[in-house]
Amino acid sequence: MTDRIVRSTAVFLRPFRLPGFDAELPAGRYLLDTEILPPAGMADPVAWRASVVIHLHPATDMPDLARALTVRLADIDAAIARDEASGQSLDQFFLQAMLDDPMIRLVMEADGVTEADLRRLYEP
Repeated sequence: MTDRIVRSTAVFLRPFRLPGFDAELPAGRYLLDTEILPPAGMADPVAWRASVVIHLHPATDMPDLARALTVRLADIDAAIARDEASGQSLDQFFLQAMLDDPMIRLVMEADGVTEADLRRLYEP
């Protein structure tokens, strides 16, 4: 049986907006659950459109409250593209994504590599 939901992560380097949500969302890492197949038993599977549940960061006034927003796949793709095309070079984008990854940080620590060491490698 094929999984209907694919879990992934999106990293936004700048605050961004999504249709259907009035507030600007802060930069950071967001967990995404993408529904890639229509629900079982759907009367008209041709009318189905892929959607994404984006797990939002907790509100500062309610840190224990989990929040999520369901958006069209096209809307989250457009937000990611806008963020990636906002003037940062691809190598700097890649470097920041690496440095944001906890596993990369653990390997760096084990190997005695600092963030400054990596940034020097990627200097223009």
